[in-house]
Amino acid sequence: MMTQPFRLARWHRHAAAVLSFLVMPFAEAGESPPSQLAGAVAQLRQAVGLWDVTTTQYGEDGKAAGVAAGTYRFDWIVPDRVLAGRSDIPAMKQASGILFYVNERRSTIEMASVGSDGNLWVMTGPAGGETRTTPPTPLTDGRSMQLRFTRFAVTPDRFESRMEVSLDGGESWKPGNHQLFVRAAENRGGSMGGLRYRKRPQQYIPLT
Repeated sequence: MMTQPFRLARWHRHAAAVLSFLVMPFAEAGESPPSQLAGAVAQLRQAVGLWDVTTTQYGEDGKAAGVAAGTYRFDWIVPDRVLAGRSDIPAMKQASGILFYVNERRSTIEMASVGSDGNLWVMTGPAGGETRTTPPTPLTDGRSMQLRFTRFAVTPDRFESRMEVSLDGGESWKPGNHQLFVRAAENRGGSMGGLRYRKRPQQYIPLT
């Protein structure tokens, strides 16, 4: 769902060096149908608050390579339109700032994320949908990389997110990571307000 792309498998990590400001081109569109807009706003409302997140990273062979725990936090900037957030995964040495927002004119729901490397990722999907993709990004070997994020198994205090990677223009996809989001116990029922976050000591668990 709502993550920046976490440390990818070795066969595409080198892409980070060539990433730049990513913008998905869109044709001009009218306003979103009420049902689609309502679905997109519901996603934002559900995301508000503090989440404990378990990330499972996959290797080139598609097998789990490691598991790490962290936190995500989202709060309103513009009610029912824009959330600002932060993710922290200490074991992976990853932290990022996030914007999660609805573009009613384009009928999209989008997430923008930037980490310590300064590369901006923009993930876009149809309003009301649960899947968002990045634009194809050229790699140094002549191929292009595209990421796809899908949110599923959604309940008020729990959901899952799957990130997949394509190196052939979207014809095939390989697993990148899986994330389990569980609303922090003290934050059940919604946002506490303010861009607060917490860090906890976490251990990285390699899988063999």
